[in-house]
Amino acid sequence: MTSLTSAKLCFLPYCLVILLSVLSPNWVAFPFATSTSDTEAKALLKWKASLFPNQALNHLTWYDPPTHNINATNSSSSNPKPRTSPCTWTGVSCNSARSVRTISLSTCGIQGMLHEFSFLSFPSPEYLDLSLNKLFDAIPPQISYLSKLHHLDLSQNNLSGRIPPEIGLLRNLRFLPLSANTFLGVIPKEIGNLKSLVDLRLSYNTLSGLIPSNIGNLIKLNTLYLAKNQLSGLIPMEIWNLKSLVDLKLSYNNLSGLIPPNIELENLKNLTELQLDTNQLSGYLPPNICQGGKLTKLSVGTNYLTGPIPKSLKNCTGLVRVFLDQNQLTGNISEDFGVYLNLDFMNISHNNLYGEISHNWRQCPKLKTLLIAGNNFTGSIPPEIANATQIHVLDLSSNHLVGLIPKEFGRLASLERLMLNGNQLSGRIPSEFGSLNDLEYLDLSTNKFNESIPSILGDLLKLHYLNLSNNKLAQAIPFKLGKLGQLNYMDLSHNSLEGKIPSEMGSIKSLVTLDLSHNNLSGSIPSSFEEMRCLLYVDISYNHLEGPLPNISAFRQAPLERLKGNKGLCGKVRALLPPCNAHGSKKDHKVVFSILAVFVLLSALFVIVQRKKKHQDTKQNHMHGEIFFSVLNFDGKSMYEEIIRATEDFDSTYCIGKGGHGSVYRVNLSSGDVVAVKKLHLPLDGETEFQKEFLNEVRALTEIRHRNILKLYGF
Repeated sequence: MTSLTSAKLCFLPYCLVILLSVLSPNWVAFPFATSTSDTEAKALLKWKASLFPNQALNHLTWYDPPTHNINATNSSSSNPKPRTSPCTWTGVSCNSARSVRTISLSTCGIQGMLHEFSFLSFPSPEYLDLSLNKLFDAIPPQISYLSKLHHLDLSQNNLSGRIPPEIGLLRNLRFLPLSANTFLGVIPKEIGNLKSLVDLRLSYNTLSGLIPSNIGNLIKLNTLYLAKNQLSGLIPMEIWNLKSLVDLKLSYNNLSGLIPPNIELENLKNLTELQLDTNQLSGYLPPNICQGGKLTKLSVGTNYLTGPIPKSLKNCTGLVRVFLDQNQLTGNISEDFGVYLNLDFMNISHNNLYGEISHNWRQCPKLKTLLIAGNNFTGSIPPEIANATQIHVLDLSSNHLVGLIPKEFGRLASLERLMLNGNQLSGRIPSEFGSLNDLEYLDLSTNKFNESIPSILGDLLKLHYLNLSNNKLAQAIPFKLGKLGQLNYMDLSHNSLEGKIPSEMGSIKSLVTLDLSHNNLSGSIPSSFEEMRCLLYVDISYNHLEGPLPNISAFRQAPLERLKGNKGLCGKVRALLPPCNAHGSKKDHKVVFSILAVFVLLSALFVIVQRKKKHQDTKQNHMHGEIFFSVLNFDGKSMYEEIIRATEDFDSTYCIGKGGHGSVYRVNLSSGDVVAVKKLHLPLDGETEFQKEFLNEVRALTEIRHRNILKLYGF
């Protein structure tokens, strides 16, 4: 006979034997099957026939025995009679009278309704487990016929409707898990009649209304799960008197009111888990909440709790997980917590706690998550935190911390997420971060870091989020950041970064968000950015960038506010930037002489002026004087100085094209005009021929009119 402890061990390849009447090919009918046994077998086969065909059932049809063995019948009978006792079926066990005692069909892919289950046909079952299936519709009130039942598990199905009050007639019931269905309505008060109940689980439904006060009658109850429903009102005082209670979960409801401040020491002394988070509870936490010393998990976050952290928590050394976040708790963190050898998770974020970060966290060897963001902590970060080497997540953000990031953080080899943003930390970002090989999320924004970005960050190959914005970081962006192949968010905005954008950044093909705004970056945007097909958001405003935008949607669809404040960006984008027909692309080199051209080479021109022959054509003299000394209504000397200033003495940064006779530079004049300046290469010989060619080209450009050839302003 299958024991109760093993009744739920129903592996998928065998669990539908009862439904499919699986028997050995050499099966011989049990000759002494009672009338009750036959009735139970017929009831089970009838229920099996009512179930919906599905993949799980079809997969197991090979376990079906031959028809003459399953339903051998008398030829004169219209009702087939099974020749077997259900006691031999997997998932079923019987008592000494050969009547069904347990039915355990958990995780068997059963899809159907309980209405077809003939409860009246089973006089003796004590254990019924149909959890983790696909049952739907309501629980029939006839379930009350199973009067000897002490374990009923219908959890994790698709059952709906109201929990029938008739369930309160199952007076022998000790275990009632009904979680993870879609039950609605109120919790029936008749549940309070189940005086033998030890375990009641109704979480993850849509139950509403008040918690029945007569749950306080369940004096043997040690597990009560009502979390993730829509329950409202006060927590009944009677619940706090359940002395056997070990595990209480009321999270994610709309419960309000106070937690009684005077919980008696003899009450709840066995409590190991208390979860009241995500409600609307107010008032103080009871000071003796851990007086029994057995509390391992305390979760009261996301409420309206005020006052100090309970003093009993300091010596509650068995704590494993603590959630006090998003309340209005007060107190000095360095005094309120002790040493917890088994602590795994601590979240006290977003309260009104103050003081310095305690050095005791180093004595929590199993600590994996420490979240203390959004408080009023001061002082520096204690390097001793690095002794808690199992930390995976560390969030100290939005406090008033000062000083340096301890280089000892490089020892946190398991660290996956580090948030230090929103403080007043300064100095350099430690190069020791390069050893944090598992780091996926790094936020150091809104601090006072004032040195360069360490190139070692490019070795954090698992990084998918990087935010260094709102600091004072200077110098160039390290090209090694282009190695961050899994990065999808990068924000380096509001710093003092300078130089060109590394072309290697185009290798970050997973990048979705890129913000480089409010820096001193110059030059053009690398053409490699056109490979960043995942990019959806880009902001390069307020730099000194110029030239064409990459031809990808993130740039084409970018609004003007994400592009403005640069020297001379161009391209066909929604922001209506000027077109790029004068910006040095290869296909435009053939008309480089025609783009808003000013041909300047004063050194060559002075030679030309001094050595020109007296017999030179007066028309040429006229052209030379008129054009050379009236460039954009400036005299030649002023214009030359303007060009020198705008190009930083013809720095290669401003060069947008080169040809056989000279180089072309983009010039932003103080008047707001943008022109192209071609600086010619002066030959070492043949000056006369050079002068002739030069003036012929100028003459041609002054006379020609074409839509792709723009006006010549002077030389």
